[in-house]
Amino acid sequence: MRMQLGLSFLSLIIALLLAISNKAHAEYSAILEQEWSIDNNGNGQKFETLFEPQYTSSLSDNVEMTFIGRVRFDSFDHLGMANKNSENYSGINGPLFANNHTSFSIREWYFDTEIANSFWRIGKQQVVWGQADGLKVLDVVNPQSYREFILDDFDDSRIPLWMLNVEIPVGDDDSLQLLWIPDLSYNEYAIAGSVYQATSPLLVPILPEGFEIAGFHQSKPDSVIKDSDVGLRYSKFYQGWDLTFNTLYHFLDAPVNYQVVEKNKVSIYAQYERSYLIGGTASKAFGDFTLRTEVGYSSDSFHLVDNDSANYLTKQGIHQSADVSSVIGLDFQGLTDIFISAQWFQSYLLDDGVGLVRPQHDHSFSLIYNQSFANEVWTFEGLILHGQDKGDGSIQAKLSYMLESNIKLWLGTDIFYGNKSALFGQFKETDRVNIGIEWGF
Repeated sequence: MRMQLGLSFLSLIIALLLAISNKAHAEYSAILEQEWSIDNNGNGQKFETLFEPQYTSSLSDNVEMTFIGRVRFDSFDHLGMANKNSENYSGINGPLFANNHTSFSIREWYFDTEIANSFWRIGKQQVVWGQADGLKVLDVVNPQSYREFILDDFDDSRIPLWMLNVEIPVGDDDSLQLLWIPDLSYNEYAIAGSVYQATSPLLVPILPEGFEIAGFHQSKPDSVIKDSDVGLRYSKFYQGWDLTFNTLYHFLDAPVNYQVVEKNKVSIYAQYERSYLIGGTASKAFGDFTLRTEVGYSSDSFHLVDNDSANYLTKQGIHQSADVSSVIGLDFQGLTDIFISAQWFQSYLLDDGVGLVRPQHDHSFSLIYNQSFANEVWTFEGLILHGQDKGDGSIQAKLSYMLESNIKLWLGTDIFYGNKSALFGQFKETDRVNIGIEWGF
């Protein structure tokens, strides 16, 4: 922790000194946001102030620096802050400071340059693969914060990583992207006792009746070179189709909770496992419609099994299988100021397992409806996610009003439904109404 803080503060000081020295070639902007969430019992879930300054500076004719900070303050302590769950971060990532109500972090800090006709981005950043909304297939380069489950936009909930990102043009329309990621940071989960703490048996081991936890042990990759993630994406435009071919050799961002039984006690050993991801995307516009598809093959995925099945003891409560995931989406923009998108997600485990908690073939659907009114002064955004196999889902809706060109007000709601043992249904008691204001300057 001490090394993390020292390196992070050093990075901040260097960034500020570079920015000051190039003040004449710099641009500054910021977002100040205030959001108040009230749960279905009329109690405050969060009263959060978010400040994100961005500083861009040209260090030379060929080098540009971008620095994005984040300060978060929440009057309540119902969602938890990152310092209580910092084990997911590497020594060079995570917040500079965090307590029960406040956190401060370097959100992104990277340098852009051009070398030998290739484009290099070096530093802390986000990389977005895939085109799916609401759920992920290929968008797994960056880990994610589940502090508010999946209610945050991906741009806000992705955890930026320190990495080397190189894009090499190939011919007139194609490009090759290379990634080297030595930052050993992984998903951030809601802390115990917070609103969005996971309770579903899909995510949390459920002990046999009469058993108790003997201990929890976690091991993480620790070699910057040997344990790095590496990725490659080839992008091509062919006969109206936007195509990508992706591969990623990486540690899965969710730890595998192996369960070792001794008499009537269970010890949990959480560790991160490697996997190969191979996949691709394709999209093409057909008049007012756009067809999108995304598919990914993971060589290894890990899933919990029932505590009363034979596999619980023989396989330490975990079933391992290759997985094929995909999404097919259809977007429609044929009506003025209206956008509609429908998606079908599926995940298929190539090896079925005895006592597997999730179905071997899992299906989910989504529907997006966005519409603007009065020359985009008013905007309505709606997202429905539905898990077909468990009959659960979520509904997110937001109505926004542009008070000024840089001031936005909104009123929204987040609703969950379904069985409490399901992925979305576990949060059916956490429905909320959101009121917010955003000021950009």
